[in-house]
Amino acid sequence: MLKPFLLACLVTIGSVSATNAQSQNTTSAKAAKLYEKADTYVRARDFDRALQMLSEATAKDPAFSQAYIKAANLHKMMGNKAAYFENLDKGLKLIPFTKGYTNYYYDLAELYFERGNYEAATEWYETFLKTGSRNAKQVDWARHQIKAAAFAHEAMQKPVQFNPVQLPDHVNRFGLQYFPYTTADQNYFIYTGRASSRPEHDENIYITHLKGDEWQPPVSISDNINSPANEGAATISGDGKTLVFTSCNRPDSQGDCDLYISFRTGGEWSKPQNMGKSVNSKAWDSQPSLSADGRTLYFSSTRSGGIGKEDIWVAYRNDDGTWQTPVNPGAPLNSSGRDMAPSIHVSGTTLYFVSDGHVGLGGLDIFKANLNRNKKWSEPQNLGYPLNTFADEGSLFITPDNETGYYSRQINTDAGAPSIQLFQFKVPAEWRSRETSTYAQGRVFDAVTKKPLAAEVQLYDVQTDSLVQQVSSDKVSGEYTVVLTDGKQYALYVSAPKYLMNSRSFDYTAAKSLSPVALDVYLDPVKSGVAMVLNNLFFDTGKYELEKKSKTELNKIIGFLQQNPHIKIEISGHTDDVGSDQANQVLSERRAKAVVDYLSGNGIGKERFRYKGYGETKPVKPNTSEEDRQLNRRIEMRVL
Repeated sequence: MLKPFLLACLVTIGSVSATNAQSQNTTSAKAAKLYEKADTYVRARDFDRALQMLSEATAKDPAFSQAYIKAANLHKMMGNKAAYFENLDKGLKLIPFTKGYTNYYYDLAELYFERGNYEAATEWYETFLKTGSRNAKQVDWARHQIKAAAFAHEAMQKPVQFNPVQLPDHVNRFGLQYFPYTTADQNYFIYTGRASSRPEHDENIYITHLKGDEWQPPVSISDNINSPANEGAATISGDGKTLVFTSCNRPDSQGDCDLYISFRTGGEWSKPQNMGKSVNSKAWDSQPSLSADGRTLYFSSTRSGGIGKEDIWVAYRNDDGTWQTPVNPGAPLNSSGRDMAPSIHVSGTTLYFVSDGHVGLGGLDIFKANLNRNKKWSEPQNLGYPLNTFADEGSLFITPDNETGYYSRQINTDAGAPSIQLFQFKVPAEWRSRETSTYAQGRVFDAVTKKPLAAEVQLYDVQTDSLVQQVSSDKVSGEYTVVLTDGKQYALYVSAPKYLMNSRSFDYTAAKSLSPVALDVYLDPVKSGVAMVLNNLFFDTGKYELEKKSKTELNKIIGFLQQNPHIKIEISGHTDDVGSDQANQVLSERRAKAVVDYLSGNGIGKERFRYKGYGETKPVKPNTSEEDRQLNRRIEMRVL
């Protein structure tokens, strides 16, 4: 019994044959006889002999259009796309416009577009539209492709200047490698590697680290993660301690392909866990991208409720480690086409992804979109030529400092075999994330024992009093990493149960060097006499009224006191030596009182506080520079 597709092709070929016999499309008797023989071989399902007869027929009569069309149909049925294009192109160019050939016109336009011949593609799309086709999907796509062809022509006249360099052979050691990611400090690089596309060659996740200026030979990321199944399309958090990847057809799968998560403690990755029904669906879920702190997850999915075939979805992690139900950002980010391979910049405000639904140069192009202050995505921007071409492009990763980009591209080896290789390049200005980022990195210790400590590290935007990142220091090494972004003022809090929290401040609102920060943090066990500087309380010069952006710090103190209900504290004010001793004494006392008034006015009993002003009597640095005087102007909290 014939398969439905094969039967449909034979019906098409037979109907064309009958039409041709009546129209006497050739003036060559020999060509006509060869054509009839081809028809006999088609009915006998001897397609190779049929194609041979048709080739001889067109050799006798190069203007024998229907012989080309018949051969095109046979090649299409047999999966020979190049031969289908060649014969369809020759045949249609010999035939006057005919409404009945609407599908042929559409196919030829598509084939020209796939080859990057935008002018010819436009002509055949327009010919298709002239037929008045009732296939609304094809009509819409043809109009989309005509716009894309015009865009491609313009983009190719204004190429973006970039010079990709292939990564070393020891990194590009596989037949196929793709989905590059680095940690925030750019010291570790992960990607998916596969020997070939043959079924017996599975995907695995590999990692390499930077030594000096060179990437070291990659190794399997972990025996706990890589298995005989496929593991790929991985993403890693900025601190390198959370990994999300895709795996298909595992015993615990929810659907076709699922997302799995693993956590690193010390040098060991945990056994991967399926992210469950809260994130995964019965459809295809893949190509994840984690935010810097690992608490926001972008990914591609074919689940219902989207706009196109594949859409980009986003899920958020709760404080207890569970994940919220993914949401679809909708338009303009997603389109009616395929929107895939999201890559969120560590700043969290620019998303790179591939799409064939937005106007581009053909196939899957790379786009970027910015998250506006109202949490809405901007209209995606095509990154232009020559990064984008008529072929499908792969995923793109841009480093935190906006200096280096990584992407994968298909090339042909010296032997002519297709291969996917990794490249890096200096990022052109127009491709950079809206915001540039760096990082603060260090270790957390017990101030008494000097041993590494597992602590919660939170980063707040003090202008908006909003938590922007939350990570944990490694309980084995004490290591932590947070991302700092240009134009922001941050409050950093490090805390652990039974320890006094530590407060730090980072201000990047003024022009200054955005460079990495090395910051080890020592936490004191809560006991009488321990103290901390409240680095994120702000006053105007000579004033004692708390600025609005002090709210983050004040609320953190309230939280600490609520968690430690038996503790009493002293709030002390200190100044530099500018001004009279008396004025500084009064100012320091009034500032300390302002802090206590806020705390006691927000649910903390007055009996738990005392305040005192010390003026300029207890400097921590000599008052010989503005930097040192700034350190002396401070508010401290001491456990009584």
